[in-house]
Amino acid sequence: MQNLTNKKVVIVIANKDFRDEEYLVPKKVLENRGVAVKTASDKLSIAKGTGGTEAKVGLLVSDIKPADFDAVIFIGGAGALVCLDNEDSYKLTQLTIEQGKILAAICISPVILARAGVLKDKQATVWSNPLDKSSIEALKENGAKYVDGTVVVDGQIITANGPSAAKEFGEKIVEELIK
Repeated sequence: MQNLTNKKVVIVIANKDFRDEEYLVPKKVLENRGVAVKTASDKLSIAKGTGGTEAKVGLLVSDIKPADFDAVIFIGGAGALVCLDNEDSYKLTQLTIEQGKILAAICISPVILARAGVLKDKQATVWSNPLDKSSIEALKENGAKYVDGTVVVDGQIITANGPSAAKEFGEKIVEELIK
């Protein structure tokens, strides 16, 4: 098993109401392989997950330099579109792609990537439910090719559809970091 101590990633979470397991599970998968993980958000404080997890934020989204990291990872949850669906996140995703880094998003956060324009002509998945397909529509409206899957990789972009995909999402990021 290849150790990835030379790799660094930043995980972007909403300051309020990020999805706990979508943050904790991939973070653990990455750290278990030696990857250095930083946590960023829209506010420098202690971020709170929907399930009560508290995460110390070390970076503002607006201060992230993709050149300093091998991957930028967006976490979902109820707060993702409230706190992170903005120009700072759009600019970050665009720079991440331009610099050839891995860009990953889980749950509702692929909508942020779509709105930033980085999913145009890319295959991607996103959280939805039978009563709410607005996230799928947001991907399609912005040129993404929606795939009904748990984890979808298209080039340097990895998307996952929710909490149950968190472990596979983390493992897929590790696979891409090894390449």
